[in-house]
Parts: sequence; structure tokens; C-alpha cells
Amino acid sequence: MSDLVFTPAYQLAQMIRDRTVSAVEVLDAYLEQIVKCNSQLNAICTLDEERARQRAREADEALTRGENWGILHGVPVTIKDAFETAGLRTTAGYKTLKDYIPKTDATVVARLRASGAIVMGKTNMAKLTGDYQSHSDLFPQVNNPWNLECTPGGSSGGTAAAITAGLSPLDIGSDIAGSIRQPSHFCGVYGLKPTDRRVSTAGHIPEVPGMSHCIRQMLVAGPIARSIEDLRLCFSLIVGADPRQPEVPPIPLDSPNYKSLSNLRIAWIDELNLYPVARSIKSAMQAVAQKLSNAGIKIEQWIPKYDFELAWQVYYTVATYNLIYSLPLDFSYIRESLAFLLREATQGDRALRQLSNVPKIGLSTFLNPNLKGYYAALTQRDRFIAEMDAELEPWDALTCPVAMTPAFTHRLQGEAVVIDGRKVPYQMASGAYTKPFSLTGHPVVVIPVGYTPDGLPIGMQIVGKRWREMELLAIAQEINKVVGNFQHPPGYSDD
Repeated sequence: MSDLVFTPAYQLAQMIRDRTVSAVEVLDAYLEQIVKCNSQLNAICTLDEERARQRAREADEALTRGENWGILHGVPVTIKDAFETAGLRTTAGYKTLKDYIPKTDATVVARLRASGAIVMGKTNMAKLTGDYQSHSDLFPQVNNPWNLECTPGGSSGGTAAAITAGLSPLDIGSDIAGSIRQPSHFCGVYGLKPTDRRVSTAGHIPEVPGMSHCIRQMLVAGPIARSIEDLRLCFSLIVGADPRQPEVPPIPLDSPNYKSLSNLRIAWIDELNLYPVARSIKSAMQAVAQKLSNAGIKIEQWIPKYDFELAWQVYYTVATYNLIYSLPLDFSYIRESLAFLLREATQGDRALRQLSNVPKIGLSTFLNPNLKGYYAALTQRDRFIAEMDAELEPWDALTCPVAMTPAFTHRLQGEAVVIDGRKVPYQMASGAYTKPFSLTGHPVVVIPVGYTPDGLPIGMQIVGKRWREMELLAIAQEINKVVGNFQHPPGYSDD
């Protein structure tokens, strides 16, 4: 059983096609793992066991007739509960949607089903995707498989925890501020944030069903998995233009150059002075640079000429304009938001709070939204995109930390995070290194590269050129050969 539940999805697909294992056997192994482990993790919030079993039997019967549904024929997958699933409860962790059963699939879900995948359940998440932890109105908090006292991150925390603990081989997350990347880092798995507008987010919540399509920038959908190969496979299935979301352009997949290690030119950041990282993360980044150098990769410490402080402010302005009309304004949501902003404004190092300034940026925009301000923010964003494009041009990729901190213990949203004895504002601790690339829309792969002295995973961002995901994944695979390696936490297999 343990071999199956920690086998990458692409290998499971081949095994099912070769008839060395049946789709029913694979599904049974995952359902057994869910029964064994989910009660302590709370990663799976909704199971579709009956329909999944029926579909797995049909998958095996189809193969006996010589039918092949697609590259993921018979492979069970899970889906972040933010994506609509036809006939299966989709809540986004929001009490108003506790009984919401969509009639249609989100585009990414429909594309996975079309490839032969079997949706066996939904993964738990932050309420309405709005937190760096995974707390919601409806389900217990998600716990990190490496340490149950710690968060797996958010908003795709259930997704990352499920992949890490062998409850699923593949899942789709979403990311507007780091919600694929931070959980991948906290849990020690692989994640891909594609280029902005590369993958359709039609059927993603928010927006709450029935509301206008308001989130027009920075929100992306992408895979979380246990291997680069699975990221590549899943991305190739979900990418592309969508009539439901006309702003997704019909850009074909790029063709990577497949450079050898010795021909790669990699830029490297261990930390930014504005955002000092935990010692364990800085040490891990330095160890990565040394290993890559020893392997013959041209790696150079380099910081782009980019105003990270202003980018933070522009990010929050654009994000607020995108979210202001897409989120509910019920009393409980407003009360929780104000409590979060109060904690964010008062907790953590004063200098870092002033640098972060989230409450002032968000509230000023929220209380006085106007088209002129929105267009001014988008104009600033355009400039940042062009600047980052130009800065990254000489490099094959940029490597940098995912967050200032490894996984931290559960806490109220907005409560400061202690990093090496220093209290850091909540949003900055998790978002300082992810938001710049959300703002510019550049693709990012996260790979696991080490562990803290306490045994918590450490991930690394590998940033590539916009619209060049296949090239980025090829580079990430070469880097991964030297410094990356998925390991499941102790206690989740029979080994």
C-alpha cells in the first residue's frame, strides 16, 4: 500500500495502462491511507468515494476493451475545495456555501477528467482562499504532516498536506499571493505557479457563485505534486485558452532548450536585506548554491534592480481592487477581517510593520475605491513586469527563498511570527518573497531543498521567464537532480 500511495502520478498512470496494477487497487490504497491519516491532518474535507469506486471499475473495464481515456486513465486525484466540481460539494471553506453543489466543473477539473483522472475528493483550505494558514468556517484546521502543531500553510494547505502524507498523488491549487508556493515549502513538496493568465481559473471561488468576474490579475491555478514530472504532466493538461475566460490567451506550450547543467546560468538570492530570513533558510540557500556550483552550474549571487518595497505596496493595491467586489460583506466576515487587520497593524517588529503597512494600504483602497486609482495601480504593475522581464533576461532562472520562515505553529490570522527571536508581521513572514512574482506574473517552481534543525522542510523558488513554463520545468528538473528530493514524513508509510 505505502509504495502505491507515494508513487508519482505519472508512474501510476503507466502502471494502470500496463495492467500491473488496477485503477481499483490504486484507489483502494489511497482511500485506506485517507482513513488511516486524515483524522489527524484534516487535509481531505469531502470524499466522493462511491462515485470514485464506480469510475475506477469503469476505468479497468475500459482497458480490457482496449479503450484509453487519456494520459491519467484511472489515476485518482484530489482538488482544492476552491474549484467547482460537478455534483460534488464545493465550499471554499465558507459557511454560506456549506451545501453548494455545482452543476459544472471548473475548467481545470474538466480538463483533468478529460485526461482520464478520477476525482476522489476535495482538499481543505483557508476560508475563501484568504490566509497563509488553512482555517475555515466549516472544517477543522489543517495540520502539517511533519509536525501537527504547525500549519501546512495556506490557502492550499490541505492540498500540500494531502500530497505530502500520501492521501493523493496530484492536486490543483491556486495562488494569488503564494498559496501554491508557501504550502509546498512548508510541507516539502513540489508546486508550480504558472504565468498570470496562462491557466483558466473559471470555476474558482472567489468569486462567490453569482458574483461578477472581478479577479482579473495575479490569480493562477497550478499543480502540487511529489515530482517535477507530475508538475509538467498536469500543467500540460490544464493549460490553454478557455471560452469561459477569454482573457486567457491561446499561447502554445513553449519548447525548452534542455540545456546541460554546465550551460545553465542561475542567479541566486539567499535573502533580501528588507526581509531577513530564518537562519536555517539562509543556510539551506547557501548550501544549494554550493552544491549547484560543485555540479558545474554557473551560479551567481545577484539581486535584481527592482524596488521590492514599492512592489509590495503596489501588490496590495492591485489585490485589494481585485478582491473588493469578489468577497462577501457579511457581518462575520467584516468582523474577522477587522480583527486580522488590527493584529497585523500592532504585532511584530515595528520597523517591519511600517515596511509592510498592509492595513493602511488595504483599508485606504477599500474605503475609497475608484477607477483612476485602479488604473494607476495597473500602470505601476505594468512597469514592474517590464522591469522584472529585463532583469531576468540574462539568466536562465532565479533561485530565492519561498518565505522568511519555515512552517510555524498554528495561530490567529495576523498574529506575529517569531523568526530567530524576532517578531515578524504575519503577512510579511509568508509573503515577502512570493508577492513580487505574483505582482509581475512570472512562473515559479518550488522544490524541496532541505530541513530545519527541527526537521521541518525548506523549499526554494525557481523563477523563470513569463510564458516559458516548460523551459522553467526543464531547468527545475536539472536543479532538482542536484539539490531536490521529496521525502515523506515518518509515520505515513508501512516502511
